[in-house]
Amino acid sequence: MDRNIHALLAVRQVEITPGQRFADAVSRWAGSLWSVYAHAALFGGWLLFNSGAIRGVRAVDPFPFVGLAMWASVEAIFLSTFVLISQNRSAEVAEARANLDVQINLLAEHEITHLVRQIDAIAAKLEVRIDDAQVEELKRDVDLTEVVQHIQSVNEGNET
Repeated sequence: MDRNIHALLAVRQVEITPGQRFADAVSRWAGSLWSVYAHAALFGGWLLFNSGAIRGVRAVDPFPFVGLAMWASVEAIFLSTFVLISQNRSAEVAEARANLDVQINLLAEHEITHLVRQIDAIAAKLEVRIDDAQVEELKRDVDLTEVVQHIQSVNEGNET
């Protein structure tokens, strides 16, 4: 149990670089309503300021607003990069958790198999007859390689 607890804690304490932390913060902010409000205000203000709607204000980026388009494009490039960095890190954490889940499930399967063997031995000692063919199957340890090969075979349509 200690080994599993340490493995779980290790998965939760994945090393996060300052760059990844920054990418996560930018991605969180970009995915919020505040980001939508801020962009609406900035773009709306830019359009209002540069459209000539305000008297006495000379447009810095007149229609067709090339400066705004360039700014938005550069921002989109950086935002998509930050989102991808965050997603890659999330995928790494998810994979580590999935591997831990598999290990825990295999350990549980091994322990259950051991218990089935013990119960079968007790039943034999007490001369309790069990006519269940499934018990013999349950007494076998699961071979992970065999399971993976079977899953791949089913996915490829070779077996149902």
